Amino acid sequence: MKTPAVYILSNSSNSTLYIGVTSNLVQRIYQHKNHLTDGFTKKYKVHKLVYFEQFEDMENAIKREKALKKWNRDWKNKLVEQENPKWEDLWETITS
Repeated sequence: MKTPAVYILSNSSNSTLYIGVTSNLVQRIYQHKNHLTDGFTKKYKVHKLVYFEQFEDMENAIKREKALKKWNRDWKNKLVEQENPKWEDLWETITS
């Protein structure tokens, strides 16, 4: 899945969100899930993929990431719930 993507990760209780952008979604989520990089997601155990969008090019993916980061929490919750109402981990979706 080497396509530019924006993704939202959550912790197990869905109380903390992280928004990121990547050119390889499977590889990046694997890194988060296995705590291979230090930072926010490792510190706060945010590794459940609850939402992602794919793009034709990285420029548009980065624009979307920046926009989403400015959204309030309620808007982000509604975005996730439109596609993933149960807040399930979508890891298997992107690896199958």
